[in-house]
Amino acid sequence: MPRPVPHEQLTAFPKLPPFFVQLLYNRGITSAASWELFAAADERLQHDPLLLPDIEKALERIETALGRGERIAVYGDFDADGVTATVLLTQGLAVLGANVCPYIPHRIGEGYGLNKAALSGLRAQGIELVITADCGINAHDEVEHARSLGLDVIITDHHSLTGPVPAAAAVVCSGHSGRLYPHTGLAGVGMAYKLLEAMAQAFPGRGLAPESYLDLVALGTIADVAPLQGENRFLVKRGLQLLKRPQRPGLCQMMDLAGLRSGQVDAEAVSFVLAPRINAAGRLDHAMLSYGLLATDSQDEARIMAERLEALNVRRQRLTAEVLARAREELARTGAAWPILVLADEAYDPGVAGLVASKLVEEYGRPAVVIERGSDVSRGSARSIPEFNMVEALSRRPELFIRFGGHHLAAGFTIPTGNLEVLRVHLLGAAEAHLSGLELEPSLDIDAEIGVSALRGETFRLLAMLSPYGEGNRAPIFLTRGLAVIESRATTGNGEHLRLKVRGDGVTWPAIGFRLGHLAPRVGRRVDAVYSITTDRFSGNSLLQLNLLDIAPHGEHLPLPRKAP
Repeated sequence: MPRPVPHEQLTAFPKLPPFFVQLLYNRGITSAASWELFAAADERLQHDPLLLPDIEKALERIETALGRGERIAVYGDFDADGVTATVLLTQGLAVLGANVCPYIPHRIGEGYGLNKAALSGLRAQGIELVITADCGINAHDEVEHARSLGLDVIITDHHSLTGPVPAAAAVVCSGHSGRLYPHTGLAGVGMAYKLLEAMAQAFPGRGLAPESYLDLVALGTIADVAPLQGENRFLVKRGLQLLKRPQRPGLCQMMDLAGLRSGQVDAEAVSFVLAPRINAAGRLDHAMLSYGLLATDSQDEARIMAERLEALNVRRQRLTAEVLARAREELARTGAAWPILVLADEAYDPGVAGLVASKLVEEYGRPAVVIERGSDVSRGSARSIPEFNMVEALSRRPELFIRFGGHHLAAGFTIPTGNLEVLRVHLLGAAEAHLSGLELEPSLDIDAEIGVSALRGETFRLLAMLSPYGEGNRAPIFLTRGLAVIESRATTGNGEHLRLKVRGDGVTWPAIGFRLGHLAPRVGRRVDAVYSITTDRFSGNSLLQLNLLDIAPHGEHLPLPRKAP
């Protein structure tokens, strides 16, 4: 359970219910002024884009390109963050009159980031300036290759620098030099947006309105699990307002096929409905499909592309389930007692390896690496926990990789298959050194114990002021004891999920426990439940429900958090 709220904290918020003051305290909000700023999430959270390193160099080179009519390519990544950043920069530059085109590499055929063959191809097409979107910070050799071709490169990226800074025309990446931007949590699309803001300031009167692209910023930032704190909170909150009244035909068609009404769009809907579909193209086909969907002005084209994405997403769900089942079988055979899970198999589809790694982290409470083992070359995706910096661990043995990159909680790499065992031993040693003494189990950080009678109109208004929820600002988790069970059933064909109706304090609530179907036999007449509040988007009525995270017969032990929030 969380640390008790000090008395002075309670007196600082005399009009708020004590449990809500506890929520604020858990999030480091300890004064009326800090709560007002957090709730407002307004322009005060923004920072001047000219504080970014190399931003003036980038503007000068772009001004030269515009003046000379040079051909520009925006070179993006194939995930939702990279795709949205690519659309944003390509469309923004076009407004300024640039001769600009997008380029996104194929996940399997080319791999992540800049590659020499692609740069040579772009130069052969007459491209004179490449601006990266969500990639390039570690592309030292590739930038040198570009320079040898007479091709200038401006890098916009948010990933961790693991080697020398590339000798690009400009490197716009918060925190890569002594000139630190005040907010270091920007996603790739956030970094691209700050460049767009700077361009609007540098080239006034040309019709560039950065705020009209905040729908893309919200999509990419949430999809990349960037922290929803500080400037990101402002950008995402404004972007979600645009997503509630979408202007892009592709978004309208994608929402329609997903059964998502525009007014329902919040951070959770982006995470679980929109982002997976945008990512499906890069995982299983080509990310230019998602680029086209977000960039098109045609409703007819958008419908065709949205239908293709919907089919890819269904396939993605099936592949994820298959690879996850295979990974669980492997762990059942070999055991999961290691401080890091490193799994390699020819059958692991690289397009869903990151998704499977994320699910393993959730289930086992420790870092996970999922690798498609190839005959000569293997590709892996890694996900981590806050206590273990994944990209730092990889960067200690750079000679093992063909390429690698990422950040604290997520990374990817391409590696000669012959180096896999050396990598496994290295990661086990690094994890043992950093995670020794930690109880590596899934944990729940409970915010407050309440009765369901506290869940009423005023509470929902206050909870809405805490949103948007996501990384760095998770939805509040509550514990309620002694709920009466009115209905109980496992759902889906294999009984994977648990659906209940519960009653407490004279109030009845629907409840859903995703992947908790195995607990159905333990549900008695009265239960203790750990849950968050969510929206049932599949009922057709957008009803609020309890999202069960754990449940036990009343009075039995429920898991306690590894540490207080």
